[in-house]
Formats: sequence, structure tokens, C-alpha cells
Amino acid sequence: VQLQASGGGLVQPGGSLTLSCAASGSIFRFSTMGWYRQPPGKQRELVAIISNGGDSNYADSVKGRFTISRDGAKNTVDLQMNSLKHEDTAVYYCYAWYGKPYWGKGTQVTVSS
Repeated sequence: VQLQASGGGLVQPGGSLTLSCAASGSIFRFSTMGWYRQPPGKQRELVAIISNGGDSNYADSVKGRFTISRDGAKNTVDLQMNSLKHEDTAVYYCYAWYGKPYWGKGTQVTVSS
């Protein structure tokens, strides 16, 4: 099973980006999918996760600005990021859970003017 993330890049403060993640090689539906990030010099942290039933949780720092969504049948998860701030700069990792954690390779998001 591989998770492939896309959509990172350079954006100005206040701008928007959408990250997408698709799972390949899987024949099961992940119970949870989501996104973590690792800012420069810091530990990896939760951004948002969403269950099969659609229940979602967000880090306080992104509530009201980021929206997570998923397609359970396709095993894809998206993260719509609005009103981006400098402190959102990080490597973003796609995450999924089915008996064990699965991680995608990170995608860089840089918020800079």
C-alpha cells in the first residue's frame, strides 16, 4: 500500500492550497485518513483526521481555515487550506490507518511573501 500526496507548493500569506492523497495497492477501506505536518525544526504534528463515518478532528491552529474531506470508496483524502499563514510552512504527510499506520512521502508547503 502506498499513499501518494500532491498539491504542495509556494503560496503567499492569506492564500489557499489543496493537498490531495490517494492510496494505491490497497483492497481495504482505511478506517481513518488524515494529514500531519512537520514544521522546520519541530516534531511532526496532527493537522486533521477524518474517520470512515465522516467525523473529523482538527488541530486548534487550523480550525476554521482548513477543511478535510475524503472519498472512502476511492481511499482518497483532501485538505483544503485557506488563509494560510507563515506558521503553516511545513512538510505535510498523508496518513491512514488500517490495523497499523500508513504514511505517504511528504509534500512541502511554504507560505511566504
